[in-house]
Parts: sequence; structure tokens; C-alpha cells
Amino acid sequence: MNAINKRVLIRGIVQGVGFRPTVHGYAQKHDVTGWILNSAHGVEIEVHGETQRVEAFLQDLHDNPPRMAHIDDFQVSDAPIKAFESFAIIDSQDDPADFLPVSPDLDVCPDCLKELFDRSDRRFRYPFINCTNCGPRFSIVKSIPYDRPNTSMAGFLLCPDCAKEYHDPADRRFHAQPIACPVCGPHVWLQTNEMQIADSEGAIQATRQMLADGKILALKGLGGFHLACDAQNDSAVAELRLRKRRSGKPFALMSYDLETIDQFAHISPEEEALLVSTQKPIVVLELTEQGRNLAKIVAPDQKTLGFMLPYTPLHYLLLEKSDGYPEVLVMTSGNLSEEPIVTENEEALDKLGNIADAFLLHNRPIETRIDDSVVSLVARQPYFIRRARGYAPSPIGLPWSAAPALAAGTHLKNTFALSRDCYAFISHHIGDLENQETLTAYTKAIDHYQRIFRIKPQLIAADLHPDYLATRYAQNRSAREQLPFVQVQHHHAHISACLADNGWKADEPVIGLAFDGTGYGSDGAIWGGEVLVANYFGFERRYHLEYAPLPGGDVSIRKPARLALAYLQQFHLLDYAKSLNLQPFQYLDETEQQVLFNQVQTGFNTPLTSSMGRLFDAMAALIGLYQEINYEAQNAIRLETIADPDEQEIYEFPIEGSLILLTPLFEQILSDLQNNLPQSRISARFHNGIIQLSLNVCQHLRAETGLNTVAISGGVWQNKRLINSIIPALKKAGFIPLWHHQVPTNDGGVALGQLVTAIFQTGRLKE
Repeated sequence: MNAINKRVLIRGIVQGVGFRPTVHGYAQKHDVTGWILNSAHGVEIEVHGETQRVEAFLQDLHDNPPRMAHIDDFQVSDAPIKAFESFAIIDSQDDPADFLPVSPDLDVCPDCLKELFDRSDRRFRYPFINCTNCGPRFSIVKSIPYDRPNTSMAGFLLCPDCAKEYHDPADRRFHAQPIACPVCGPHVWLQTNEMQIADSEGAIQATRQMLADGKILALKGLGGFHLACDAQNDSAVAELRLRKRRSGKPFALMSYDLETIDQFAHISPEEEALLVSTQKPIVVLELTEQGRNLAKIVAPDQKTLGFMLPYTPLHYLLLEKSDGYPEVLVMTSGNLSEEPIVTENEEALDKLGNIADAFLLHNRPIETRIDDSVVSLVARQPYFIRRARGYAPSPIGLPWSAAPALAAGTHLKNTFALSRDCYAFISHHIGDLENQETLTAYTKAIDHYQRIFRIKPQLIAADLHPDYLATRYAQNRSAREQLPFVQVQHHHAHISACLADNGWKADEPVIGLAFDGTGYGSDGAIWGGEVLVANYFGFERRYHLEYAPLPGGDVSIRKPARLALAYLQQFHLLDYAKSLNLQPFQYLDETEQQVLFNQVQTGFNTPLTSSMGRLFDAMAALIGLYQEINYEAQNAIRLETIADPDEQEIYEFPIEGSLILLTPLFEQILSDLQNNLPQSRISARFHNGIIQLSLNVCQHLRAETGLNTVAISGGVWQNKRLINSIIPALKKAGFIPLWHHQVPTNDGGVALGQLVTAIFQTGRLKE
């Protein structure tokens, strides 16, 4: 047979996922020769052999890549005939002008997990066991190509045994960059603020015992620290809440296996697939009866628990099943309130010293801090609440090619976004840009993403709000670097993000349901209950909630009792409501009430808002839920939790011109309160009314415009009752609903919308 040579270029997530060892194995299987290398372009291969063997090699490679690879481009071309002695892995090559996606961090694979508990294995109970199929990636990468010298493992020199495995094509650790063992790799130790208590296996066992004794531990993990305690020890959880100043917000949980989780939460097949996936996110699950008891202090006011399975060897060792040790651990981010997750040992001792009783530390540096991802299911598909570990920095594919640009994101739940070619790189969850620590983490992360993806922005986008730290960063940087600066209205960005998330190619506009808590409007008011006709280029605001006062701004967001009274005053219902002796009147004393009423009347420090999120807050306070909240959306979550699933009645939202009127809503609620209708039925009627309102405005706009596609975005749509109702309602009415699949519907997805809108508005699409 004739011999041929082929050159292959494979792009996508192809480094750090065992691609070179896999290709080497296929070369041996099909008896071909040549070479493979990592480059800044991707994986490059040249193969020589008989035609049939080469074709079989290429087919195997195309059809059966490594399990964590994501191939975006697979190019094969002819090459001059050249024979090779063998098939070799050669040194990586770099091209400063090119780039390729970087793999997210991977959970521990079944082979490594088996070795972890094998007494005969030299890595028995070693907390940093990994191979080409698993282990740290993004959290340790400094630059590309993905080779050990470009990671935070560079300082750990391979021992002879590890070096032999690394260079052996038949070994599972062949070219595994984070490879390590107890002889040459990182190690763990346990200490208090003052002294070391134990190391290695002794540290793990001592940590397990402290957790069993009700202590709070700070654990250095993959992308930062966790704070952990026994989730079934009420006093330990209460103490963690007290020390962390987190009085009501739910905690994430970790258990060893599905069987344990199944005791506390219902697990559908789709949820099980998420739990056991290589990403190992926190999955939001419905409670069982036993779960309700656990949730009372772990997740107050919730009908769900957020569970994840172990994703590192260290987690498996800490949660190993044994009598007398906790089977469910609280595993919450290791940080002070509103600050970024801690990554450095000394920083942890300093900042978490008043929270943790002891610290389980290790000496593998964390290059990029990264929180756990949080996912639920909508229409049996993943629905992100927080996109971080396991998913970032995997890019979102764009349906067109774009010039390099940066979108700064928003104030709450910040992420930023960078574009290059047909990729949008959405950052991991940064958090709320409330302080200097988070702003520093934000700017460092932008620099890191630009470096590893070789992106030099030619355009910068940001939110309209002039006081957001992200907007100021973007504005200052655009001025410093003399780059075009585009500000994108918040709710337009939400709808654009939903379109990009769904691969929307066309210039054709859609109907947009953008419901959230806060977004700066183009008229200077605070928007949030918006019905738009929009495409990537621009939008028309066709309907919105009637404006209501927000006296004191953030003060009223924290105290929904103020909102309830302000809305009642605005809609001339104060006397009627006061006669019912409702809780907001009891919670605020006469002086505070009078000051509030004067603010609403004069407009002093009282912005106007059309926010759906604020409407939830006001309505919840009115019917007797929280009058003051401890975290964002606490009242809305409680309102959703108590809603009667069997209630069919709705509250009407009349429309007058472009305004969705609210006075009739409050009249209906007050009437039901007067008639002692239970909170659960009032809540359900409110939710049902929003669904009917959403359907009504879409039908009005379809009649006017002919549009049939509806994009659904904004933090209010995290409400499972709403999103799980609106999708089938729209489908039944003949609409095509679009909702989020790859980025959160909350503000964590806004950067994607800013990015694509700015690119379209400035004509930065590539041919």
C-alpha cells in the first residue's frame, strides 16, 4: 500500500485533558509514526503510515477524543511524504499572537479514586492524586501552553518514580502536568493560629475528629478556602452563622455519595447526572421530609438544599464513611462577608482567624481563586445560578466572529467577558463589587484572562450606572488606553445575553421579559420590570411596571417594610392598609413612618423604580413576611417557598398605555388580607398574576409586531415557580421561549450581553 503523511490541527479545549497521551495510544494501536505537540494554536499532529492505517487513526481520533476534550475545529491536510522512526511527543511551541481555550478544573477520576483507597498503591490516601484525566487545571495555570513550568506546580520537582510515569507513553500519567506523590508533591497540615497540630494523614484524621466534635474548620481546597462544619450539628451551624455574620442565607452542603444525599433531597435523573458530572457543581434539590429538618438551620425559609459531591481527593478523605463522623458537611466559601474567597495560607490565618477553630492547609499555590458553581434544573436542563469552578473558563461559542473586546459586567454577582474570534470568555463568578478587596480580585482576574487568552481589547463596554466600580474601571481604562467606550443599558444587556446564550444569529428583534431588582434606566430611574422589543443593536421599552418610590434607596431594599408603606402611600391606600393593622406599621415606629412619608411626598432621596424585585419585597412585607432582610432576595425566596401549589386564582395587572398598573394589585391584596386569606394563597395568586401578565404583554406585542420569540432574563427568573410556569405557558400560546443555559439569568450573565451589544453597535464583527 502507498504511504501518506497528514497534518492535523485541533482547536478547542485540547490541552490539559490528556490529548497527547490519547493520540500516542492511537498511533500505537494503528501502527503509524509521526509526532504531536501542544502549541498556542491547539494540538498539532503529523502522522505517517499506510493510507488505511492513517485514515483509521484519524477516524479514531475524531470519534473518540479524551472525555474532557471539547473540539471546536478539526483540520486535516496533506503533508510531504516523510517517514519517522516512531510516534513522539515533542516539546510545546508557543506563538505570542495565538491562543486556545484552557480546560476548567476536573474532578478526581474513577481510576485515581480507586488508587486513593488502595493500600498497595504508593499514592494511598494522598490528597493530591491526579492523572491526565483529572485534577487541577484553570486554578493552577499561569500561562499557555499548558505545561508544568506554566503552572503553580512548577516548584515541585518530579521524583524518579513520578518522572518515569510522566515519560512513559503506556502510563495513565503520561504528560500529566500536575502529577505528584507524597515524595515530591504538595502536602497538608493542620494548625491553629498559633501552632501546627498534625500533618499528612494525621492532619486529615484530626480534622475529621474536630468536625465530629462540632468545631469549625477552614479548609484550603482547589480554588480557595471553604469553611466547614457538621451540617447536622445545629449548634455548630449556628456558631458558623454567628462568626461569619451570615444569619439567614443558605449554606452549601457536601456528602460522600448519592445515597447520603438521597436521604435529604429528591434527586431526578437529570440532577443525578449533574451531581456526578466532572464539573461537580452545587445542585439545588427539593427537600425530603428528613431534609426539611436539616434545612431549618442550614437553609432557613427554603424548600431546597444545595448539595455537591466531593471533587478532590482531599474531600473524599474528609468525608470517608465511618461511624461517629459527619455524613453531611457545610461547605461554604471561606471569606468574610462580601469579600472574595481566600486563597493564601497567611491570608486565611489573618481573615478567617475569628471564624475557624483550626486550619487544614496545603502548599500547592492557587493561581486563580474560583468558587463552586451552583446549578438547578429548568425544563430538565441546567440553569445556572453561579458559573464558576468546573465550567469557567470554558468559552461560550458565538455564532459569528468578533474583534477583541472587554465587557466590565455589573455591580452585583459580577462577571466580566472577553471576546476573541468566535469565542466569548465569561469569567468565573467574581462577586459583588462592594469593596477594595473584591475590586482587586476583579482587576487581577481581567489581567489573567487577557494573558492566558492573548486578548488585547480594542473596545470596552460597561453598564449605564455611573457609580458602579466596574463602570468606573471600564471608563478609566478606555480613557487611559484611548479605546472606544460603550455603555449598555442593564436590561438590554440581559436580553442580549439571553440571545447570545441561545446562539441567536439574526438581527431580527425579539420580545424581552427583563425582570430583576435593580438596573439603571436610560431615564435615570431604577428599572427592573421591563418588557422590551430588542435585538443586539438596541431596544424599545414597550411596557414597564408603574413607577413607585424607593425612599432612601438601599435603606428600603434592606427594610422592605419601608417599601410596603411607600407603595401604599404612592397608590393612596395608606388609610385602608392602616385599618388592617398590618406588620409594616407595627415594625416601623411613628417617627420613622413620618420621615418616610415626607420623603415620598417631597421626593427627597427617593428615586423612582419600576423594579419587579422591589415589588416582590414590598408585597412580601405587606402580607407579613420579613420586614427587614439579611441578604438579597430573602423575601422573594420566602414568598416563593410558601406559595400554595394548588391555587388557581390570579391578581390582575391592568395595562394603560405602556404602564403596568399596580394600584389594582395592592387593592386585591388588601382585600384578601381583610378576608384573612392565608399568605400561601396570596403568594400563589401574585405569582400566577405575573405569569398571566407576562403572557398578556407578549400577546399584545405579537399582535402589534408579529414577533413570536420571547427572551427571558433577569434575576427574578431565578424563581422556579415563575420560570417553570412561563415556559410552558408561552409554548402553549405558540411562542418560542428562549431562556438561559450557559450563563446565569441573574447579573452574572450581564457581561455577555454588554459584550455582544457593544460589538454590534460599533460594527466590530469580523467577516
